[in-house]
Amino acid sequence: MIYVVIGFLWLSICLYVILGGADFGAGIVELMTRKKNRPKTQVIMYESIAPVWEANHMWLIIAVVILFVGFPEIYTTLSTYLHIPLVLMLIGIIARGTSFTFRHYDAVKDEWQKVYTQIFYFSSLLTPFFLGLIAAATISRSIQPDADNFLDLYIFSWLNWFGAAVGLFTISICAYLASIFALRETCDRMELKLMIRKSKQTMVFVVITGILVFVTSYISGIPLVMWVFSKPLGIMATTFATICLFLILRSMHTGKLLAVRALAGFQVIMILVAATYQHNPNIILFGNGQHLSLLEHLAAPKTITALGWALMLGSVFILPFLFYLMVSFSKQRRQLKETAKPETPIKP
Repeated sequence: MIYVVIGFLWLSICLYVILGGADFGAGIVELMTRKKNRPKTQVIMYESIAPVWEANHMWLIIAVVILFVGFPEIYTTLSTYLHIPLVLMLIGIIARGTSFTFRHYDAVKDEWQKVYTQIFYFSSLLTPFFLGLIAAATISRSIQPDADNFLDLYIFSWLNWFGAAVGLFTISICAYLASIFALRETCDRMELKLMIRKSKQTMVFVVITGILVFVTSYISGIPLVMWVFSKPLGIMATTFATICLFLILRSMHTGKLLAVRALAGFQVIMILVAATYQHNPNIILFGNGQHLSLLEHLAAPKTITALGWALMLGSVFILPFLFYLMVSFSKQRRQLKETAKPETPIKP
């Protein structure tokens, strides 16, 4: 049953990175757009994330619950040494959701709309950055449980060059996913051309920040290159992710936009596999050489069994209705597009 629990943990993390990442990326893409094109980009981004934006954080909640119930020592360690970036990330999630709601559904349209928009932009930018910092801290051996001062215990455990690089890479992944997912929400060729251009720009950003991650890992003495390329699985995952890049470009220009979404999601999964497979099931690596493992530091067997059954039964109710929600929104958007009048195209 432990492997069922770990499987659900991995699935929830992957879905949060893909769907939640696209959600955060919507604000990033809008922020990176020229002011004259922002109103149209805002509409496209809203159409893209509308079906799932309220449900995205469900995957984060599931991951947190799995850690809390099934791996209490790992949960306690994360919430102790990384409590500062965790709190900042949670504040960003709350600020982003609140600003998004008021920006779109506020009954009064006034100057506060500008405030909501700015909060939406920067919370969309900073939240994935802190998520990247947290992820980097778990594998970089920067957590020093034997440290005797506040800075080494609670600041430098996550605030370092490698963490910053992973944070920027996470931002780029989010923007990339958002621009890719938004391609199907365009209404005319000019809008599609604009979003293809955005997708290519974010692709370049992903490659640049990815290289930066490897450079900072080498400077920090983190064997990331060895982790990724020392075994066939890592080489295969990296190869598949690279091939997907070319397939996505090809599918963009042939109009196979659903395939573009599927390829982008698969590409992100391959990146996660390449970055994490080598040290799994060790989920936290400490600076003193110790580690916390999903197979060694787990709850009592009865707790794991109960958690596994709860996750399997819960998925029977959650996943079908989530799929129905996405299909319903997609059907509604298609009907609106068919009845809507054509709009004046914009210049990319």
